Amino acid sequence: MCTETPEEWQRRGVNDFDPTTPRPEGDPARDSSPTVGQPPLPGGRDLMGPVENLQRIMWTGTLWFVGGVVAVALAFSAVLLSGWRPDVLSTPGETLFWVGAGAVALSLGLIGWSGCPILEVSVPVSDRNKTKTMQFGTAIFLVGSAATMLAVLLGPAS
Repeated sequence: MCTETPEEWQRRGVNDFDPTTPRPEGDPARDSSPTVGQPPLPGGRDLMGPVENLQRIMWTGTLWFVGGVVAVALAFSAVLLSGWRPDVLSTPGETLFWVGAGAVALSLGLIGWSGCPILEVSVPVSDRNKTKTMQFGTAIFLVGSAATMLAVLLGPAS
């Protein structure tokens, strides 16, 4: 059980309000902002610290990747099995379809990379990069899926 007070946490440089507090070389929290105002977990761990966040992104990124691939496979197979093809769309509709499909493919690549358990450099850099690619990949997945389905819905009925 942690018996330290918030003042002691601040004196030790854990979760303090001053990001310029010197941290020892090699400390994963050195290059990232601590969770402000929150006491650390026992042992000095921070739920939103770079190590914990990176571990969380790597396993949830894998789940999001699998979910995205399954969602695309189900939607795409249903559309193709109905006999629909993108060439039935007008030029703007077909362009919207292919732009949306490209965005979905890009997003799956970003989400898949986020879930990959390989660090490209250091923990703080990997945390920042994987956080941004996960967020960007998820947003692109939603936008690309919506654009693709909108193109299908705006096309002629079969």
